[in-house]
Amino acid sequence: MSEQWPAQRPAPRPLPGPPGGYGPPRFHEVSAGYRRWAGVLLWLAITVAALIAVAFVASIVFLVKADADVDNAAYGYLALFLWFGIAAAIPVLLALGLPAIVMKRRVRQQERLGHDAVYRGLKAGEQ
Repeated sequence: MSEQWPAQRPAPRPLPGPPGGYGPPRFHEVSAGYRRWAGVLLWLAITVAALIAVAFVASIVFLVKADADVDNAAYGYLALFLWFGIAAAIPVLLALGLPAIVMKRRVRQQERLGHDAVYRGLKAGEQ
């Protein structure tokens, strides 16, 4: 047997952070491009929602017109076509609207906390 002792390893250091392992999340600044895309996504979602509303009203009008007279039965098919368009547009609306809401909330939170002066080129206290 050897008279050597096993190699001494340093004790593992704790991860950086506050004691107890919990701390508030770090502040992440949002850029001007992030603000711009938040607005673009929001307005695209509003536009898609308005188009869906117009298509729904038009489909109801087409159904009423198709029901009024047998000679106008083609309007019922137009209403059905609009319903398929509405069904296809709803996932698009969700894909645009949900990220837009989250991004705008993050931008508003930054403005409320007063961290937006950095991206406007202002020094703290100037306005």
